[in-house]
Amino acid sequence: MFNKILIANRGEIACRIIQTAHRMGIRCVAVYSEADANARHVAMADEAFYIGPAPSSESYLRADKIIEIAKESGAQAIHPGYGFLSENTDFAEACEANGIVFIGPPSSAIAAMGSKSAAKAIMEDAGVPLVPGYHGRDQSPDLLRAEAEKCGFPLLLKAVAGGGGKGMRVVENMAEFDDALAAAQREAKNAFGNPDMLIERYLTQPRHVEIQVFCDQSGNGIYLAERDCSVQRRHQKVLEEAPAPGLSEDTRKAMGEAAVRAAQAINYVGAGTVEFLYDVDGSFFFMEMNTRLQVEHPVTEMVTGQDLVEWQLKVAWGEPLPLTQDQVKTRGHAIEARIYAEDPDQDFLPATGTLRYLSTPDESAHVRVDTGVTEGDEISIHYDPMIAKLIVWDDTREQAVNRMVQALEHYRIAGLKTNIRFLHAAVDAQPFREAELTTNFIASHHNLLFPKSRLDLDKALVLAAGFILEQRKSAEPVTADPWSPFGRKNSWRMNSEYAQPLTLQVGDGQHELKILERDDRYQVFVGGSVYHLNAKLNDDYLQAVINGHRLSVHGNLHNEELVLFYEGDTFKCTVYRETYGFEEMASEGSLAAPMNGSVVAIQAKVGDTVTAGQTLVIMEAMKMEHAIKAPADGVVSEIFYAEGDQVAEGAELIAIDTGEAE
Repeated sequence: MFNKILIANRGEIACRIIQTAHRMGIRCVAVYSEADANARHVAMADEAFYIGPAPSSESYLRADKIIEIAKESGAQAIHPGYGFLSENTDFAEACEANGIVFIGPPSSAIAAMGSKSAAKAIMEDAGVPLVPGYHGRDQSPDLLRAEAEKCGFPLLLKAVAGGGGKGMRVVENMAEFDDALAAAQREAKNAFGNPDMLIERYLTQPRHVEIQVFCDQSGNGIYLAERDCSVQRRHQKVLEEAPAPGLSEDTRKAMGEAAVRAAQAINYVGAGTVEFLYDVDGSFFFMEMNTRLQVEHPVTEMVTGQDLVEWQLKVAWGEPLPLTQDQVKTRGHAIEARIYAEDPDQDFLPATGTLRYLSTPDESAHVRVDTGVTEGDEISIHYDPMIAKLIVWDDTREQAVNRMVQALEHYRIAGLKTNIRFLHAAVDAQPFREAELTTNFIASHHNLLFPKSRLDLDKALVLAAGFILEQRKSAEPVTADPWSPFGRKNSWRMNSEYAQPLTLQVGDGQHELKILERDDRYQVFVGGSVYHLNAKLNDDYLQAVINGHRLSVHGNLHNEELVLFYEGDTFKCTVYRETYGFEEMASEGSLAAPMNGSVVAIQAKVGDTVTAGQTLVIMEAMKMEHAIKAPADGVVSEIFYAEGDQVAEGAELIAIDTGEAE
């Protein structure tokens, strides 16, 4: 077995690989960018090498530097993880040329599957069912339009290279086709260096079901159950589970055998995933093959009891597969939720910021957390915004769903926006509990997945007041005279009662509270109501009784900003301080950057008359494009940035004079 490997990746997958390698007695070499100097994977590794500036193109995508570091450190093999160079044919070939084992398939297999159009031709020859569409080399616009008409609508435009939902557009009719094609090609070229597209019929109620395959160097291949990854946003997976609910044993077997045929058709070696679209009538169609370990591999590990990274290392060393097909057994049900820094209320816009407060559920045989960050780390614009993967297992799907709901309630983050509340609502929603899964799940159940707060506003304000006052008390010095009224940690006044004011800002609204303190309780006046509050704060845990209702919350108070966590929900407020001289950053009709990122395209110029909803600027953040549209009719009066510029969240991009619109 190898005695030293290099991990050409970062974040949670790098940490995940290091854990298994260390358990097997293998030393690990990490690489890190300027932004990751203090990252968790760097601290976990036996040694680490600086590789370049923060942008991935100058660090984690520098194949030449990684090869050089592997040789310098004496690493015998390189594990690419997923993303970055994991499906890069040139990198796999460079490893082979330098006598370094690439822990993955041969470069020829990556090349075969790297082009989705070529992959479909190979699958057709291997007898794997395909979705109707076009996957030819001719990319002339007229031909693509003709093939779109032939395929029928709705259809899916998909980049022939890469994955992760980039370079993909759903097109409902021919009127949308040209704009969608241009956007998908631009995004694909930016992400993968290849603008070529394929066209597929877009199934309206499909499920995304994928098969985990494994092949050794002797040509043996098996499948390790299936995963359902239907719940997606922006064509990227959000929830994954194994096994896929509701599949017959015959379908499982047929799909698994088709996946193995697909892998053996390209002489595959190692871990791979064959992805299928599964239709309501029970038919399934090949979608693509990912020639690497998948993000969601832990759910397969949880139900099979196998360590897939260990399998990768053994197969790369030349050992046979640890199990035969007949020996593969599954038990129970596993679900994975991807914890992202993003804003679900703003169409899942990526978020950046510092993990000011981070508390995760306790790990056990039922709960697993795969992460590459710790409290205080920054989620930056340079890399994927995934914070962690939360995985649960139990004997049945119903029990696993309950486990996930509970685990999400114990996952608490403050300092930046996350999708935890959305995930909690999604998993707890009745359609998910009843396994009504399609790739349109989020759009179909929008109202259920974006519910109102579980906390009544007045009650939340009372809890916030209790948390703030109790934390202030805990910070006060202890008096030498415990009997002195001046030493009491309340608002005692001689010969009078004093109800201290507290103004809390929630969103754009301000709420004025009056609080009368007693020795062991408070009276909180909110609007025309009075609440009797008993509160006890232990670190971040507040136990409270409000008018006889006992409940508890966790919270984090930082620079007068408070976040309370309650049953998967969050309540955010700020202790209001009057400020003067504040001027609005932008006048009416201006457009501000919704996140940190770079300007990809400016589709207007000064003097242009624009209409509401017209795309004016296209920004890129975390490898995804975002269209900034005109909020109203008007005339462009100023443009503040050029294509290629980096901009910060809130920066004014374009000014529109709405008074000059005709």
